[in-house]
Amino acid sequence: MPDLQERLQSALRTRYRLDREVGRGGMATVYRAEDLKHRRPVAVKVLHPHLTSNLGAERFLREIGIAARLSHPHILTLIDSGESEGIFYYVMPFVQGESLRERLAREGRLPVEAALEITRRVGAALAYAHAQGVVHRDVKPENIMLHEGEPMVTDFGIAKAITAGSAESLTQTGASIGTPAYMSPEQAAGTRDLDARSDEYSLACMLHEMLAGEPPFAGGSPQALIVKHVLEPAPSVRARRPDVPEAVEQALLRALAKEPEERWGTVLDFTHALSLPVAVTPPDQTTTPLNLAGAPRSIAVLPFVNMSADPENEYFTDGVAEEIINALSKVQALRVASRTSSFAFKGKSEDIGEIGRKLRVATVLEGSVRKAGSRLRVTAQLVSVADGFHLWSERYDRQLEDVFEIQDEIAGSIVRALQVVLSDTERKAIGEAPRAQVEAYDFYLRGRQFFHQFRGSGMQFARRMFERAMEIDPGYARAYAGAADCCSFLYMYWDASRTNLDQADAYSRRALELGPEIAEAHASRGLSLSLSRRHEEAEREFETAIRLDPKLYEAHYFYARAEFQQGKYEEAVREYMAASRVRPEDYQALLLVDSPLTSLGRIEEARAACRKGVEVAMRHLELNPDDARALYLSAASLMHLGERERALDLAARAQALDPEDTSVLYNVACVYAIGGEVDKAVRSLERAVQNGFGQREWLENDSDLDSLRAEPRFQALMRRL
Repeated sequence: MPDLQERLQSALRTRYRLDREVGRGGMATVYRAEDLKHRRPVAVKVLHPHLTSNLGAERFLREIGIAARLSHPHILTLIDSGESEGIFYYVMPFVQGESLRERLAREGRLPVEAALEITRRVGAALAYAHAQGVVHRDVKPENIMLHEGEPMVTDFGIAKAITAGSAESLTQTGASIGTPAYMSPEQAAGTRDLDARSDEYSLACMLHEMLAGEPPFAGGSPQALIVKHVLEPAPSVRARRPDVPEAVEQALLRALAKEPEERWGTVLDFTHALSLPVAVTPPDQTTTPLNLAGAPRSIAVLPFVNMSADPENEYFTDGVAEEIINALSKVQALRVASRTSSFAFKGKSEDIGEIGRKLRVATVLEGSVRKAGSRLRVTAQLVSVADGFHLWSERYDRQLEDVFEIQDEIAGSIVRALQVVLSDTERKAIGEAPRAQVEAYDFYLRGRQFFHQFRGSGMQFARRMFERAMEIDPGYARAYAGAADCCSFLYMYWDASRTNLDQADAYSRRALELGPEIAEAHASRGLSLSLSRRHEEAEREFETAIRLDPKLYEAHYFYARAEFQQGKYEEAVREYMAASRVRPEDYQALLLVDSPLTSLGRIEEARAACRKGVEVAMRHLELNPDDARALYLSAASLMHLGERERALDLAARAQALDPEDTSVLYNVACVYAIGGEVDKAVRSLERAVQNGFGQREWLENDSDLDSLRAEPRFQALMRRL
C-alpha cells in the first residue's frame, strides 16, 4: 500500500510537486512543494487521518473557504484546499524563516519590547479576522511564523473546519484541536460557539510565555492543564521576570480572566494596553520652551476617531486626517506637525495643552468619521492650545463620494480661521486635490495605512492595495506613485531584485504621465531613477517636485540621499538641511547629514548636527517608543559623540524590535564600525546583504564604515553587490 506522501503526490499531480516533509504537528504533516502553475514554493499541509474520519469534504471546504478570504500583512494567506481519496489538505505560501516556537526554544524568553511588538502585530491580524467573523481557535507559537522578523499567523480556520463535522467536543477530540497550554477556559470546557475573547486569552498565554519562558500553566497531562485553565488563578509574570512593567502585567492578567466578560472587550483593546514607553536619557542641552502665543500659525492634525460600526474602517478614518495634513503642508506660512508626530497620540486621551506642548504647536485639529454604506459624517474642530477654546468647528453629512470636497473645505476653513494669506499656487494646491473613484480611493487609503508601517510585509501589502486601486481607476496617478514608492523601498531595504527596480520604473513613469502637475509623482519618479543610477534625470525630477511643492519633505530627503550616493556631499548637505527646515520634528535628515559633513571635513558642524538630531529623536521616541529607525540612527550619532554605552543600548533596543530587518542590520553595523568593533560590524553587514540589502553606492560613500574598508571580508562583501 503506498505511503501518505505517494498518495498525496498522486492526488496533487496536476497542481503541485512535493519536495520533502518539513514538519509534523498535532493537526497536520507539512510538505514543501512547488506550485507548478505559478512556479513558486508552497507549503502543503495534510490533516492527520484520525482528525478527518468523520469529516465531510463539502463541509471542510466550506469552513476553510471562509478563512481563505482573509487578506492581511500579518496573516499567511490560504492559497488552496481540497480532498482526494480521503486525504484532506490545504496550501499556503512557503515562508523562509522560523516559527515563534523555534525562536523561543533557542532564546528561552524574548526581550520585553520584542515580545510586546510580536503581540501587537499578531493582535492586529486577529482583530482583522474577528471583524470578518473568523475566530482562530488555536493561537500558539507553532502557528506564528517569523518572516524577516515579521510575525505571520498561520492556520486560520483550520480548527473550526476540523470540528465542523464532528459531534465530539474539543475535550473529547483531544489536544490536537486547540492546544492545552493556550486554551481558554471556555474552549477547554468544550464550548462550541467561541468568540474573539477566546483568541484574546490564547494570545495572552503566548505573551506570558514570551516574557516568562513558559506559558502561565505548564506541566502535567493535557487533562491536568485543562483543569488549571478552568480553576487556577493566572500567575504573575513579574514574579518570574521583575523587569516586566507593572502596566503590562495588569493588562495581561485581565486578558487571562476566567470569564470572557471580564477580559478586554477586543484584542485591540488588549494590545493597546500594552504600550511600553522607551526610557530615554534626556540630552545635556536645555530645550528652549515653546512660546505658543507667539506661534499662532502652527497646527497638529490628530488622527480622527472612527465612529463607524465596523472597526475595519480605521484605515479610512486615518486617511481623512492624513489627507488634511497633506493639504495644509502645502501652505508656506503654516507649520504643520508631521503625520508621524500627530498619529503618535492615536488612541490616547491626553489633554490638548499637553499635546500642543509636546508637538510644539499652537492649534490642534481633532475630529471623527462615521461611514455607513454610501453615507458619510465627518466632524472637525480646531482648538487653541493656549486656552482650549474652539476657533472653528463643523459637521458634514454627505455622500461618500463627497469625501474629497469635505477634506478641501476643512483645510480651507482652517486657513481662514488662522488668518493665513494664501498665494494663488497654494490656493490651487489645497482646493484642487487629486480625485479618484471612491472605491479606488478606499484601496488607496488601505495602502497608505500599511505603507506607513515601513516594514517588508506591510510594504508588500501596501503595493497590492495600490495596484487594486489602479485596476479600479486606471487614471489614478497617486495610486501609481504609491506603488512605485513601495517597489523602490522594497528594492532599497528588503529585496534588491531587478523585478522591484523595473516595477518602480514602470509605475513612476505612469504616475508622471497621469499627473504631470503632482509633486509627489515627480518625487516618486526621481527616487526610482536614482536607484537605476540615472542620476541626471533623477535630479531634474526632484527639482521639479520642489518647484511644484517647496514643502514636500520627501523631495528634499530623497534628493539628498541620491546626491550622497554619488559622492556629491555639498549637494547632499544642502538638501538634508532643506528637509530639516521643512519638517523640524524629523530626526532623519539631521542624523544623516553627519556623514556628508564628515566627508567634507566639517567635523564641528557634523557633531552639532548629531547633538541636535539626537535631541529631536529623543523627543520623537517619547511619542513613538517602537521606532527602530530612531533608535539605530541615534545610536550611530551617539557613538560619534563618544557616548558608547548609550549608543550600544539604543542599538540593542533596535535589534530587539526587528532582529532580521536589513535596515536595522546595516545601521547597527555602522554603530559597531564607528566603535571599532570590526568583526561585529562585518557580520551584521553580511546578514543585511543576505536578507536583501543591495545599495552598493551607500556602502561606498558612508563614512561610518571607514574602519572596515581594509578588512578582506568587507571587500569580499562589496564584490558580491
